[in-house]
Amino acid sequence: MTACVVDACVAAKWVLPAANETLLDQAHGLIERHLKRDLQLLAPALIEAEIGNVLWKAVRRKRISPSEAENSLRRFTELGIQAIPTHDLLDRALQIAVDCDRSFYDSLYVALALATNTDLVTADERLVNALGSRFPVRWLGSF
Repeated sequence: MTACVVDACVAAKWVLPAANETLLDQAHGLIERHLKRDLQLLAPALIEAEIGNVLWKAVRRKRISPSEAENSLRRFTELGIQAIPTHDLLDRALQIAVDCDRSFYDSLYVALALATNTDLVTADERLVNALGSRFPVRWLGSF
């Protein structure tokens, strides 16, 4: 089985309604492969808080109801994304953040990809443009 790290930009596509979302087919393709056990999906444990925040913002903006947010959060936790504790990633993530002028949050995902010798798959094109030539950061649109 192959593996990859996914970030909250990708995971948000699994939990939010599809209106005006791009790259949905690619995001759903990743999760389908994961559910068939063809692909292991990894993420720093931070992803759980990030998805909670995405859902909170969607409720606040009246994009979804509170009950839809609760159902989406439950469905996300049932997907079985392997949430990796970040303790052992902190030093490398800080180094990446400082050296590359990227957020510490994004750098945790990159550090996990490096630690697990996998690619980070993201829907954040700016992150790919900034780090893709130096680190295993791949755009979701290429899948």
